[in-house]
Amino acid sequence: MNESNLKKEFTKRDVTRMRNILSDKAGDRTQIQAGWEKHTETHKDGEIWEENGKKWTIKNGVKQSVTKLDEIKKLVLMPLTCPNCGSVMKIDGYNKKMWGIHGKCFDCVIKMESEIKRLGKWDEYCANIMNRNKNAELDEFERILEAWVDEKDSFVSEAGEVETWKGGDKKAIRDEIMEQFAELRKVDIYKGENT
Repeated sequence: MNESNLKKEFTKRDVTRMRNILSDKAGDRTQIQAGWEKHTETHKDGEIWEENGKKWTIKNGVKQSVTKLDEIKKLVLMPLTCPNCGSVMKIDGYNKKMWGIHGKCFDCVIKMESEIKRLGKWDEYCANIMNRNKNAELDEFERILEAWVDEKDSFVSEAGEVETWKGGDKKAIRDEIMEQFAELRKVDIYKGENT
């Protein structure tokens, strides 16, 4: 090996850069530059801001974009441990289903429901679950109905022919169905009576 390869000279800039890296100041400057300087904003972990028309956040030191699906991801992705009791949540049908409904493990749901039965509030609990499911279904039907009303009245069939909707006034049909939905929302389906 050549002796000249071993004797590399370090500039003052190289030494400053190494000091910055070792002292956790890797982003600090090693030289002074005159002229234009880019404006940079510093953000903290968990902070949300908008930049160039897009929302951003920092999670564990990593810059990530914020999407509309982030809340859905939280509901769908099951954690490794139960947030209620801290036990490991095995990926089985029971824990996965209970996480989607209650946000806790199957064992915690059993304990919660046992306590509800002990307090004599089981019928009320069941009625609430049934009615929430009914209302969620009605919400979905309303979204589908609104999309149908907003659709074009004509479309091209598989045969290539232009067909037009002739079933009546879509908005009047929607209003009539919405009135029926409002009546259904008042019905307690667990007990079969109006609330």
